[in-house]
Amino acid sequence: MCSDNVSDFNCAVKPLPHAMTVPGIATDIDGGTCSDEDPNGSTPVAPDRKVIVSNFLPVNCLKDQITGQWSFTMDEDSLLLQLKDGFSSDSEVIYVGNLKVDVEPGEQEEVAQKLLKEHRCIPTFLSSDLQKKFYHGFCKQKLWPLFHYMLPNCLEKGVLFDRSLFQAYVCANKMFADKVMEAINSDDDYVWIHDYHLMLLPTFLRKRLNLIKLGFFLHSPFPSSEIFRTLPVRDVILKALLNADLIGFQTFDYARHFLSCCSRMLGLKYESKRGYICLEYFGRTVSIKILPVGVHLGRLESVLKLPDTVTKVQEIEQQFKGRMLLLSVDDMDIFKGISLKLLGLELLLERNPKLRGKIVLVQIVNPARSTGKDVKEAEDEATSVAERINLKYAVASYNPVVLVQKSVPFYEKVAYYTAAECCIVNAVRDGMNLVPYEYIVCRQGNKEIDRCRGTDRQSIHTSTIIVSEFVGCSPSLSGAFRVNPWSVEDVTDALHQAIDLTESERQLRHEKHYRYVSSHHVAYWAHSFAQDLKRACKDHYSRRCWAIGLGLSFRVIALSPGFRKLSADHIVSSYKKASRRAIFLDYDGTLMPDASINKTPSAEIISVLNSLCSDPKSTIFIVSGRGRTSLGEWFASCQALGVAAEHGYFIRWNKVSEWETSSVIVNSRWKRIAEPVLKLYTETTDGSSIEVKESALVWHHQYADHDFGSCQAKELVDHLESVLANEPVVVKRGQHIVEVKPQVGCQ
Repeated sequence: MCSDNVSDFNCAVKPLPHAMTVPGIATDIDGGTCSDEDPNGSTPVAPDRKVIVSNFLPVNCLKDQITGQWSFTMDEDSLLLQLKDGFSSDSEVIYVGNLKVDVEPGEQEEVAQKLLKEHRCIPTFLSSDLQKKFYHGFCKQKLWPLFHYMLPNCLEKGVLFDRSLFQAYVCANKMFADKVMEAINSDDDYVWIHDYHLMLLPTFLRKRLNLIKLGFFLHSPFPSSEIFRTLPVRDVILKALLNADLIGFQTFDYARHFLSCCSRMLGLKYESKRGYICLEYFGRTVSIKILPVGVHLGRLESVLKLPDTVTKVQEIEQQFKGRMLLLSVDDMDIFKGISLKLLGLELLLERNPKLRGKIVLVQIVNPARSTGKDVKEAEDEATSVAERINLKYAVASYNPVVLVQKSVPFYEKVAYYTAAECCIVNAVRDGMNLVPYEYIVCRQGNKEIDRCRGTDRQSIHTSTIIVSEFVGCSPSLSGAFRVNPWSVEDVTDALHQAIDLTESERQLRHEKHYRYVSSHHVAYWAHSFAQDLKRACKDHYSRRCWAIGLGLSFRVIALSPGFRKLSADHIVSSYKKASRRAIFLDYDGTLMPDASINKTPSAEIISVLNSLCSDPKSTIFIVSGRGRTSLGEWFASCQALGVAAEHGYFIRWNKVSEWETSSVIVNSRWKRIAEPVLKLYTETTDGSSIEVKESALVWHHQYADHDFGSCQAKELVDHLESVLANEPVVVKRGQHIVEVKPQVGCQ
C-alpha cells in the first residue's frame, strides 16, 4: 500500500514539464525559471512561501461546451482562500488539491499549467475510481461517520472494515505528497494540511523531507478514544498525524480526545509548556493548537452591500411581516438534527397556542455532500415532520415551517440572516459550523439596510442564537441558548426563552457575540496558526535527526546536537583490541521482550551468554530489577555469568560465588507499614499487582486502565510518603510502577 506503484487505480498522472520541471523548483509557463533577481544580478531574499493542501482546491471550474476550453475563478467563499488575509503581504501562497470536476487525461497538462499560472494552484487529478474509493468510500463511509460518533451496528451499514478503501486512502495521500513536493522550493517553506481526508500526508512528506515545516488542522470533530479505538487503522493514523509539527483543533474537547488516544494507544505523555500543550514523540516536540475558525468579515460585509441582498432583505421582511422569523441553515446529512429541531418547534406550538401564526421557521437545506440510504432517510424524515406541522397548524397564507430544499445563492442566505430574529443550529455533532458567526455579522447590518428599514446607523442591533452543545462553535457563544439536541423538550424550552427575550437582552447578547466574532475572524485564526507553526519549527536545525521505519511506520528520531551514533565497525574494532571488557545486559525489554508472559530465557539466549562468558577477557553481567532467586534459577547453566539482582542490591560475580548485599537489612518495619497501603490500592485498581522483593516493594499498574492507573499511582506516592515519612526509605515512581526501597547506606 505504501509503495510507489499506484497503477491498481489507473491514477498515473503525466508530469507537468512546463509548469514543474524538477520537484521543488517552480518554473513559469514559458519554460523559463521563475526568478526574483533584479537586473544588477543581486540575489534577493526568498519570499515567505506557504503551501496550503486540502482535498479540494478553492476554485470554481467551468468548461465551455462549444470551444471545450476550461475557465477557472477563485471561490471567494472558500475558507482556504480567505485565510490568506492572515499572512504577510509578501507571502507566496500555493494551493494543492483536487478539482471538483473530472478532467480528461489529455487535458490535464494544459489545465495544470493554466491553474498554476493564473491561480497558483496545483491539481492532483485523482482518477474517478480512486476518487470514489478515497473520498466517497473511506472518507465519507468510514472516517466521517466515526469522527461524528457514529459506529456501524449492522452488516448492511458496513460493519466490516474494507481494506481496499483504506488502500485507496493511502494511494490518494501519496499522490497529494507527490504534488506537494513539486510546490516546495526549500526547507524554509511551510506546509499546512487541512482536514481528515489527508491524515496520512504528514508521514509521506516527512519521509521525503525530514525537516519539513508541517502543520495540520482538523476541521471536523475528533472522537473520544472509546470511539476512535474501533478503527482498525487507528495507530497508523495517530502516528501519521504525529509526523506534523503542529496539530490544530477547533475546541479543547477535540484536542483532549486526540491526546487521550495518543496516551492510551501509543503510551505518549503530554504536558503544558508556557501555555502550549506539547507531545514528545521520538525526541520531536509536537505542538497542539486549539483555536476555532472564524468568518471573513470583509466578504460578508461586501455581500451585505449588494443591491440584490438589500432587495432580498426587503422582500423577506415584507413576506413575514408581523411574524417572528426563525432561521436554520444546514447541510442535508444525518448529523444536523433537522428533524429534532422541527419536533421541538412542533411541541412549542402544541404547548403555546398563542404563538401559532406568530412565528415562522425557515429551514434552508443545502444539498447533501454525499449520497446513501441514511441521507435519503434523513431527508424524507425532515420533509415528513415539516408537512405534518404545516398540516396541523397552517392557516391561510401561513405555514409555520418553510422548507427550502435547494441550493440557495449566498446573497440570499445573507439576506435571510439579516432578516431573521433568531438563528438555530441543532446539530447532534458538528466540527465547527460557522452559520451562527455569519448570522451575527449580518445582524450587525450596514447603512444601506438601515436606510431601507427607515432607521439610522445608531439604531439597536439584536440577535438571538440557539446552539447545540455538541457543535464546535458552542463554547465561544457564551450568550447563546445551549441545548441538548437529543432532548426535544430542551429545544422547545430554548425556543420559548428566545421568543420571550426583551429587546435590551437581545442587544446585550448580540454585542457580546459581535465583539468576539469581529476579533476572532478567519485572518486572526490563520495568522495565529502560522505564528505557532513557526514557533513549533524553530528547533528544527538545532537537533540531529535520524529517519527510521518503513512505509506508514516511518518516523524521525530527533536527538541533541552532541549525540553521535555508535558505529558497528568501531564497536567491533574496540572490542577486539581491548584486553579487558565489561558488558552489562538488561533483561526485561532487552534480552526478553516486554510482551512475553513467560520470562524464562530461551536456550538461544543461554547459548549466546555462555559464548560471551567463554572469553576470559570479558566480564558479562545481567542487570535486572528481578529477585535473586528467579535470576539464579534461570541462569544456573551459565557458570561464569555475573548477576545484579534487584537493580544491584544483590550481586553475584559467577555461579560459585556468594551473593553480595549493598547494605544489611536489619529493620523491615517499613514493609509492615507500606504493604497494607499497597494492598488497598491493588484492591481498588483493577489490573494492578504487588511484587514483593527482599529489598523493596513494587506496585505495578501496567495492565490497569492507563488514566486511572496513572492517577492512582500519583495518589499512592503521596500516601506512602506520608505514612513512611519517619522511615529510612524512598518512594519512587517509574514507568507503570511505584517502588518503595531503603535509602542508600541505611541499615
